[in-house]
Amino acid sequence: MEKLKRGDRVALAAPARKVTPAEVDGALRLLQSWGLQVVVPEGLYAADNQMAGSDSHRAALMQALLDDAELKAILCVRGGYGTVRIVDRLDFGRFEEHPKWIVGYSDITVLHSHIARHCAVPTMHAAMAIDLPADASQWDCPAVQSLRRALFDGTGRYEFANPLAGIANRAGRCRGLAVGGNLSILYSLLGSASDVDTDGKILVIEDLDEYLYHIDRMMMALKRAGKLSHLKGLVVGAMTSMHDNAVPFGRSAERIVADAVAEYGYPVAFGCPLGHIGTANCALPLGVEVELDVDGAKATLGF
Repeated sequence: MEKLKRGDRVALAAPARKVTPAEVDGALRLLQSWGLQVVVPEGLYAADNQMAGSDSHRAALMQALLDDAELKAILCVRGGYGTVRIVDRLDFGRFEEHPKWIVGYSDITVLHSHIARHCAVPTMHAAMAIDLPADASQWDCPAVQSLRRALFDGTGRYEFANPLAGIANRAGRCRGLAVGGNLSILYSLLGSASDVDTDGKILVIEDLDEYLYHIDRMMMALKRAGKLSHLKGLVVGAMTSMHDNAVPFGRSAERIVADAVAEYGYPVAFGCPLGHIGTANCALPLGVEVELDVDGAKATLGF
């Protein structure tokens, strides 16, 4: 994949939840400050209840961007829900001929996983337009700076410590293609044409706003489907705003993950700075080779 440079054309896309012009104003100004030409497609701000227009509208908008040979990146404006409703309507043929970065996380995991399954094109797990600060004085945050480095330099290196008492990293070093994204989305894609292939890969997971027993259900589903048994390594990002029942489930989200992979021998790192953590969400390319080095409570993830 080509690195971005000043003067390149990039576009905003809304494959899921609706967005307003005010919510993406900061992203527009940021991308323009990088010297990029930003395409705002007609119909980007459409609304159909929660979503950014009807399924046919969102699919048509996304298809036009995928087909555009002059674009170098498509920055998704937000997640929410809706991408899975249009992915089977999309033709990725011209996208493969003229590849471009697709940037986003959360619900955009549908696109990450589908493209990883069917196209030899990397994608970017990173902050979306709605996450990028409107105040230029805040553009030195990790979400912005890591995205710039990943897109323009093709590099990134994150050193992070496991902040969890009583839940240990599993030491080791590995190299492999990074795959994954939002755990709930990966779970929802099991058995579909967008199901992620994890064999020999470094799996990255994160999630938001889930009940703890849901996390357990999803990890058990991935395990029973063989998605956890042949990994090179596992990287666990933020498990943000988890919920419990009146009768506690008895384990944190991270403990649930650790228990699900306890029988395997590959390195496991907790506390990676990616996911639903606002401007701390660091960019990570998927479908490219990354290196994971886990030593005690500390880990390094680089590309």
